[in-house]
Amino acid sequence: MEKLLKNANVYLDGKFQKINIGITSDKISYLGDQSPEAKEVLDYEGKYLLPGAIDSQVHFREPGLENKEDILHGSKAALLGGITAFFEMPNTKPATTDRYRLEEKLQIARKNSVVDYAFYIGATQNNIQELKYLVKTPGCCGIKTFMGSSTGNLLLYDKKELEVMLRENPGTKAFHCEDEDRMIERNSIATAAKHVSAHPIWRDETSALLATQKIVGLAKATGSRVHVLHVTTKEEMCFLRENKKYASVEVTPQHLSLHAPDCYERLGTYAQMNPPIRSIDHQEELWRGVVDGTVDVIGSDHAPHSIEEKSKTYPATPSGMPGVESILPLMLDHVNAGRLSLERVVELLCVNPIKLFGIQNRELIAKDADATFTVVDMKKEKPFKNHYKCNWSPFEGRKIKGWPTDVWLHGEHIMQDQQILRLSSARALSFS
Repeated sequence: MEKLLKNANVYLDGKFQKINIGITSDKISYLGDQSPEAKEVLDYEGKYLLPGAIDSQVHFREPGLENKEDILHGSKAALLGGITAFFEMPNTKPATTDRYRLEEKLQIARKNSVVDYAFYIGATQNNIQELKYLVKTPGCCGIKTFMGSSTGNLLLYDKKELEVMLRENPGTKAFHCEDEDRMIERNSIATAAKHVSAHPIWRDETSALLATQKIVGLAKATGSRVHVLHVTTKEEMCFLRENKKYASVEVTPQHLSLHAPDCYERLGTYAQMNPPIRSIDHQEELWRGVVDGTVDVIGSDHAPHSIEEKSKTYPATPSGMPGVESILPLMLDHVNAGRLSLERVVELLCVNPIKLFGIQNRELIAKDADATFTVVDMKKEKPFKNHYKCNWSPFEGRKIKGWPTDVWLHGEHIMQDQQILRLSSARALSFS
């Protein structure tokens, strides 16, 4: 046995048990209450050992927008936040909509990513027929569709085209749900207001609900399933609760941790994202969805922009905020505040991404399974300090209780106490 991790509270079979873990090469070679000899021993007394946490929605901006973020810096921030794998979105420049651009990203990640990785292919009017082949590319986690204008030509909202896309494509089909026609009709609200507080009025609750109802209706009609990203409204959450047969559900820590009008008064355009952060009554329903199981996964929707861009006058300011480093600490802080259990966090960030997306080279903790873990200290408390390339966070300085302290990736100890130890073991994820 090469390594022994002692005395941790380990997530096994849905609950935490105090147990020792032995590692040989990249696999778990021992699980038990004994302390066999090992070349390296680490004592995790009082800490919790989770299956490796996964952020299933990030925007790392490479290629084309590296002034805001890139795969190297983004994956390092992920690692420091306890994340062991990311799924990256297609709205780069140019967008990831063909095999060449997908392979380009995979090559960059093979060279630069410090954690495991996968990439979405973007759906457009021009590539519907090719998507069924592109989605089978090793390292592709699914198809991403913007139903409302958010990024360039990454837009598909025609009902007939969406139906064809759903019928013909296997794998995960993820949707940004805002109604394009309604947002076009109401665009004058944003331009007339000249203040970011108008953002959730322009991109309103009805816009989100109409798009979500449309795609779930098409899922029913085609016998498909859809993944609804960053749900923000109480109306959507209630609708999706009744339609779990057809749709899986994601929310973000931002929508669970910030609310209007407070966030716009404090943060201004730094709180601007799509879909918008809304009032506290919507947030309360999102929390009900987290607790009752309607929500399947938490994704950060890490979408950084430069301080210069964010400092412009609304609506000339871009939407999005960074979050890959804060996603796990924020959820641990919510555990300490009594909003949910640590077991539920493990389901949302570790267990369900594996099941929902069909990740093949990731497993839960078991004998002979891959030795990839996130270790957390629920008592550790400190202010959040970002390590993003954009150099800002809406949570900068916020005191958080509950922090990742260590990350193990494929049997290698790669992060300890906010220090990256080595960079050598990252892999592309594969999917069923």
